[in-house]
Amino acid sequence: MNSVAIIRLLGGPTKVAKLLNISVPAVSMWQNGDIPYDKLVILAATLEKQSHGLVNRKTLFPESYKLIWPELD
Repeated sequence: MNSVAIIRLLGGPTKVAKLLNISVPAVSMWQNGDIPYDKLVILAATLEKQSHGLVNRKTLFPESYKLIWPELD
């Protein structure tokens, strides 16, 4: 799932900015590239919930999900 789809699923740049307590222009810039890793980690559980499990933390972070969320193993 690309950054545009993730931002849309989470309600758009304004909503994502509020979730992360950052500026809307910062989030808008991600639509031309990738969401920074640390921000995606913060958004991952919400993204999983909003997508009803279609996008999950194990898929987003296949190499590191066990370190970030050990309860998922």
